[in-house]
Formats: sequence, structure tokens, C-alpha cells
Amino acid sequence: MPLVLLHPGVGDSTIWDPVLPALTARRRVIRYDSRGFGRSPAPTAAYSLVEDLAAVLDHFGLSRAVLVGSSMGGATSISLALDARDRVAGLALFMPGVTGYDGTPPGFYEQVGKLASAGDMEGIVQLALGIWGRAGGGSPKADPVAAAQLRGVLPAWFSIAGHQGTDAPAFDRLGDIAAPALLALGELDQPEVVRCNEEIADRIPRCRLVRLAASDHFPTLREPEIVVQLIERL
Repeated sequence: MPLVLLHPGVGDSTIWDPVLPALTARRRVIRYDSRGFGRSPAPTAAYSLVEDLAAVLDHFGLSRAVLVGSSMGGATSISLALDARDRVAGLALFMPGVTGYDGTPPGFYEQVGKLASAGDMEGIVQLALGIWGRAGGGSPKADPVAAAQLRGVLPAWFSIAGHQGTDAPAFDRLGDIAAPALLALGELDQPEVVRCNEEIADRIPRCRLVRLAASDHFPTLREPEIVVQLIERL
């Protein structure tokens, strides 16, 4: 069964680089950049993440696939599993978000706005690493790879504003997911995400919950071998 990899909002599709060789050795693998991220152009009109995912499946002629979603990509994977269950053969969710549940740290957007107004992009990188990059030391100097991912996605954070639509709330519908599901949370992730992930796993029928002791919000950078092992079980 093909794998479709969906990146988080704190990185683009290159965040899968550490696990890609092992996955492509055994499976057909497709990864793509959401609008504004990586090699995808910034949006110029309203769009839906889940509709874009369905369009990617159509483009590659995939009637059915295993979705591997990290954070933002996990939320999109969950939404498609609810909206088009016949197209989703399995879910491998890594620190996923979910529509209908706000797991953002209090005051985060306000802090980002102040730093952006001051032109302090590096301050935003530092802020984000302190929240989501604890396993790497929480600073650009200590964690240059995660810092580079964040620097690369900052233009997307601003370009998608006003264009990216909010897909239908999924949190209260998680009990309707029929696909086999695995959810991995990072023990070093920020508390709001950990709580959200525990609740998601509890609501998805027969979902297997795995706790990654050495991971924060960047599992492919922290524990790539374990990430591969978990994906291959679906």
C-alpha cells in the first residue's frame, strides 16, 4: 500500500529526509509541500488542506493509501479519514493536530505578531524552538537543523493567512474513524500537544498510542529509526 507523507507546520516536506531512504526501499512513497511551504507557491485564493490532499491522491492515481501525518499533516490526514474513509487504508499520526481542538500555547500568535512587527524573524525561530524543540536544546545554535526548518517555513506562516480555510471540526467525530491508526506523541513536546494527542488516541477506535521518550515536535529529526519502524507496521 502506498504511503503519503504530510509535513507539519514547523517544517516542509524535507523534514521526512531522515526516514525517506528506509521507507522508499520497501514502499511507494509520495510526499508534497502544502501551499506556501517548500517548493509549493504561496496561495492566491482560498483553499482547503483536506481538499488539496484528495487532489494529490487523484493526481497520482491513488484510490487508497496509508497517510503518514505529522502535526498539521496529521490533522489533514484525520480529516480525510473522516470525509473519505474508503481512501484511507491506515493512519500513522505523529504529534498530530486536529480541527476542532486548539493545541496552540496561550499567547503564541500574539508573541509572533509582536516579533514580526519588529522584523525579528530570528526571534520567532527562537520562540518556536523553545516551545516545540526542547529535545534539541531549544535554541538555533544547539539545534541548527530544526532551526533551518523553521526559518524555511516562516514565509508560509504569513503567506497562508487569509487563504487557508479551516476544514470541518474533526475532534468530536474521531470515534467515526474506521482506518487502523497509530499515534505517536513526543514526551518532550509542549504540554498542550501532549494532552491533545492523548485525547485523540483515546477517541479513535482501537488506536495504538506510542510515547516517544526522546522526541519533541520533530520526531523524524529526533528518533528517525523508531519513526520508520512505526510506519512500517501499518
